[in-house]
Amino acid sequence: MQPKTKTAMKRIATVLLWGGVLAGFAVLLAAAVNDKNSAKCKGIRVTLRGDDRNAFVDAKDVKALLTADNNLNPTNKPISQVNLAQLEKIVERDPWIRSAQLFIDNNELLQVEVEQREPLARVFTFSGNSFYLDGDGERIPVSDRYSARVTVFTNFPTDAQQLRKEDSLLYAQMRDIAAYVAADTFWNAQVEQVVITEDRRFEFIPKLGDHVVYFGDGTDVANKFGRLLVFYKDGLSKAGWNTYTRLNVAFKDQVIGTRRDGKSAPPPPMYKDSSAADIAVNDDDHAAPAAAVAATTSKPAEKKPEKKPEKPAARTAPKKQTRPAASGNRQQPRAIYQQPNQRNRN
Repeated sequence: MQPKTKTAMKRIATVLLWGGVLAGFAVLLAAAVNDKNSAKCKGIRVTLRGDDRNAFVDAKDVKALLTADNNLNPTNKPISQVNLAQLEKIVERDPWIRSAQLFIDNNELLQVEVEQREPLARVFTFSGNSFYLDGDGERIPVSDRYSARVTVFTNFPTDAQQLRKEDSLLYAQMRDIAAYVAADTFWNAQVEQVVITEDRRFEFIPKLGDHVVYFGDGTDVANKFGRLLVFYKDGLSKAGWNTYTRLNVAFKDQVIGTRRDGKSAPPPPMYKDSSAADIAVNDDDHAAPAAAVAATTSKPAEKKPEKKPEKPAARTAPKKQTRPAASGNRQQPRAIYQQPNQRNRN
């Protein structure tokens, strides 16, 4: 046999060998798949993902959803007959479940991975009904099993599922405020209940301090809470947490406080003359106290000794009338005197 013929025969043998291997592998794979499809589902294993503190759904609830319909119950059913897509829709239909993924593992177990919804706030309407609000803006019904410790909003104007434009805006603002409070450790502990006012604005009574915070609308949330925190640190820490009855952060770059004693600002500085009497001075003339004191001290010196006793008319009122004219057209400041024992700087 010629060398070329031997080489060709070896190549053919090699190809046939590898072809047989691949064919055998395909047969085994088909048999394995066929065997798996003919195998029955041995059970259901549920994995819950999300905040463990909000136990509104447990594994038993999910299994009950999957086994409620005997025609769809995957347990002891051939794997080829298990409709995973339909079972996912059934699980996700639960209002407390955000998403679900189902698959069958190598042990013929139906694996169910469930992501729970996490409530941000509890909302009470005018009629007294309530529901939870999550980060996606979805309504979640209240559970008899568990109550989430979240911020409470009261006086929401409607129970309707289909919201009007103005209600939708208010709804979105509630979600933004609740999300910021939930993400911040300090405000999560400080803000417990937020009241919706008649003009669709927000105000709340913090846990620390005896005052009401008027928040305004639900826009610029981070900036408003930031200004309020600065005021807490630099203002209330010095003036006292019970100094103000109301704080207003609705205006940009401002925190307006209403004092408990009714004063909107500290009293102005008071000045004293040589007799220790208090003087209230107009704010438009800072030199007024000195001028007023000078006027009072120079008044006795204006009485000159009589040079001509034979003419008493020379001592009459003209001297006092010409004293204002000596200062030109400038208007003299007004000074108000009080008795020393009646001094009141407030």
